[in-house]
Amino acid sequence: METLVVAVLLTFLVIIAIGIIVLRDLLGAVILLGVYSLVAAGAFVVMDAVDVAFTEAAVGAGISTILFLGALSFTSHKQKPRGHDSVFALVFVVITGSVLIYGTLDMPHYGNAESAAQTHPDLAVRFIEQSGSEVGPPNIVTSVLGSYRGYDTLGETLVVFAAGIAVLSILGLKRRRPEDDVLEDAPGDTAAGASDDAKDHN
Repeated sequence: METLVVAVLLTFLVIIAIGIIVLRDLLGAVILLGVYSLVAAGAFVVMDAVDVAFTEAAVGAGISTILFLGALSFTSHKQKPRGHDSVFALVFVVITGSVLIYGTLDMPHYGNAESAAQTHPDLAVRFIEQSGSEVGPPNIVTSVLGSYRGYDTLGETLVVFAAGIAVLSILGLKRRRPEDDVLEDAPGDTAAGASDDAKDHN
């Protein structure tokens, strides 16, 4: 039953991903990205990876959605028509995806008794028995994320922080009209020609 639920959720992820690619409304695409993260978090929960599900829901559906919405405030909600470069992008994505899938072929299947987690139980036993004395927090997942794999967590935090700083920097930029678009006699300005004419009459 668990395998069936995971298969259904993964099918939903594929359908949502195709919808994000095809959709031309950027606001709708951002909403679908949030839904994608929520469905992925549900799949992680079913596979007993609750800590990863929390991270996916908080970062993917929460922070990332806020950053995308902030970036959309400076652009149109409609995507510009694509040119011929979309074919090259599609080929690049297909090749990259194929390489990534090929790299996972030698990984043990989900629940395989010969996986590293099953054949090296001493590592899990150490986390359970000694994480409290070695790290401190009573929660083993917190000890693993904050200490044993702390560099990985730090890298994830830096990525989210950099994305947030980039979006805030974009939002803080002042929009300036190019010099060519500035009206010569803008409302409230004193026309140079009028002042020169007044001098000539005097």
